[in-house]
Amino acid sequence: MAAIVHFEIPTDDKDRANTFYESAFGWNLSPMQGMDYTIALTAPSDEQTGTPKEPGAINGALFPRTDALKTPILTIDVEDIDAALGQIESAGGSVVQAKDAVPTMGWYAYFKDTEGNVLGVWQNDTSAGT
Repeated sequence: MAAIVHFEIPTDDKDRANTFYESAFGWNLSPMQGMDYTIALTAPSDEQTGTPKEPGAINGALFPRTDALKTPILTIDVEDIDAALGQIESAGGSVVQAKDAVPTMGWYAYFKDTEGNVLGVWQNDTSAGT
């Protein structure tokens, strides 16, 4: 069974959004080097992997809002992103943003389900020695 492992919140003003989530919830926010993407640690996490230590907790990120990605997104962990995108399309969904890489970490893509919701899929890069 594929689990939800990450969330993303779109922003119009990165600094304003960062201030809000830090002040309102005490999240630890840090920019991801080389990307317009802010990692949001929401629970005590492993310092090396960033994985939450608490069962059921997930971390996420804030990113610039686009026409295609306007609402909060939940991301589902998959073993094979290409196969998952094929299954999504076979089940009546559609790919919103094709597979792309986060170097040394893995691959992601966004899809729309049959109800019009946009979600993400993520495949870890197991060759990175994590």
